[in-house]
Amino acid sequence: MTVAPLADILAEARRILDHAAHVPLRLLGGAAVALSAPNGVLLERDYNDIDFLTGHGRGPEVVEAFAQLGYEGDPRFNALNGHRRLLFYDTSNARRVDVFVARFEMCHALPLAKRVALRDTTIPLADLLLTKLQIFALNEKDQRDIVNLLHAHPVEEHAIDGRYIATLLAGDWGLWRTATMNLERVRGALSRYELQPEQEEVVRARLDDLRRLVDAEPKSAKWKMRARIGERVKWYDEPEEIG
Repeated sequence: MTVAPLADILAEARRILDHAAHVPLRLLGGAAVALSAPNGVLLERDYNDIDFLTGHGRGPEVVEAFAQLGYEGDPRFNALNGHRRLLFYDTSNARRVDVFVARFEMCHALPLAKRVALRDTTIPLADLLLTKLQIFALNEKDQRDIVNLLHAHPVEEHAIDGRYIATLLAGDWGLWRTATMNLERVRGALSRYELQPEQEEVVRARLDDLRRLVDAEPKSAKWKMRARIGERVKWYDEPEEIG
């Protein structure tokens, strides 16, 4: 029996995860940040769509699961792009679900094929943070997600694994440039949220912890070669616009 999607987007994200646990699916995006925060988010924001990651070759299972959950697939997009991304629509609530397949690609590409099963419910917190830090034109919702994630979780191996982030950035100058630019953006904008002093200090300290790890990580030869060119050549992609 097909049950229509729920109006509450976070409840709907949980429903999808419960139904499709065998696929597997892992949540990313703002909804993932919200569900990962054990005591709720520090800064409220609206959630419009739901994003997931699945593994290589799981497309047919994903399509079947979303049909059972009351979603309409995008036949043309999914036929052409199903090896990397799938789209589904919740027409009753005017929402879209994106399912990335093994790899997250927006302004930068993040390799996630081997990381799908490392954490229940969401992708690993380091990868979740990177999906926000890789955005060149960071918007208000994404900035709030970064603050919420860093307030809820420390920068350490079993939470936000800063060494993993530092290692990934040390091999990719473009990703490093965008991510470090955003760390500074968020740090510089903290005061406008009028947080409690102790809340602001937690986020600021974790931003600084992560930046120290990133700066200390030895950079690859490829990183150094690209760094010589710097910003004279565009280092990020424009996100794909899907109607």
